[in-house]
Amino acid sequence: MRLEPEREGFFTVVPDEAGARLDVVLAARAGLSRAAAQRLIEQGRVTVGRQPARKRHALRLGEDVAWQRGPVPPSALTAEDVPYAMVYEDEWLLVVDKPAGLVVHPAPGNEHGTLAQGLVAHGAGGGHELRPGIVHRLDKDTSGLLVVAKGEPAYQALVAAMERREVKRVYVTLLRDALPQDEGTIDAPIGRHVRDRKRMSLHTTAGKPAVTHFRVLGRAPGYTLVRVQLETGRTHQIRVHFAALGYPVAGDVQYGGRERPEGLGRQFLHAAQLAFPHPEDGRQMSFASPLPPDLQAFLTGLGLRIDPRS
Repeated sequence: MRLEPEREGFFTVVPDEAGARLDVVLAARAGLSRAAAQRLIEQGRVTVGRQPARKRHALRLGEDVAWQRGPVPPSALTAEDVPYAMVYEDEWLLVVDKPAGLVVHPAPGNEHGTLAQGLVAHGAGGGHELRPGIVHRLDKDTSGLLVVAKGEPAYQALVAAMERREVKRVYVTLLRDALPQDEGTIDAPIGRHVRDRKRMSLHTTAGKPAVTHFRVLGRAPGYTLVRVQLETGRTHQIRVHFAALGYPVAGDVQYGGRERPEGLGRQFLHAAQLAFPHPEDGRQMSFASPLPPDLQAFLTGLGLRIDPRS
């Protein structure tokens, strides 16, 4: 029985692929994540030389590899009604404006009511089945813009753009105390803290490169308003970098080591701008999100404002 054409793929191993693992090459050839490629092999949907394949198989020059994607499996998540603003949607992707207090995807202690579950009905997909379409994340108490894929090709293209540092992410944050520089770059690897595995830190044995660019937007007694652009996207990067300098994000109890100031119910951190090449044709997409009312009210109380042109 022949495979259905739209569900069939085929390639012959070329010299550059000889000796590589089947799952690695299949992922690259089929536009899949490595986990998705491994699932196809485990399901018996991949053959090498017309024989069922093993994911650890080392490919040989000239071997013929065929695969059948099969029907798209249903999401492992059930759609739920959660609050967020849809900024943009097409057949490839979604751009959403996440409110503070909303967890991006399920995790122990937060199995329901996440953004991922709210996006199931909109076709979010690609990547991990419990994080469908999630290309990058925001902390629970950080608000702002996220791009979410619809399907594996879009997911892979957006992840590749992130790795090439073609995705522009700009945040607005308020720091405690008076940051002496008006602009600068923090280049310091981040990893799990050597003693507290729930915290990220510069004090780590397995740090990954982390680069944060910043420019001061305004100052008030005891505070510095800053525009931040990420070159990399490590967990808690902005919070960890500025806390390490001694100027933690206002309201950040975890890394700031202080009680939240009166009138500020969360960390002052907002993903204000997002730009990236569209996965279909590379056209530039650009979005902006105004400061939420709670953060704007706190700024107003300090006598600060954000210039829209910043």
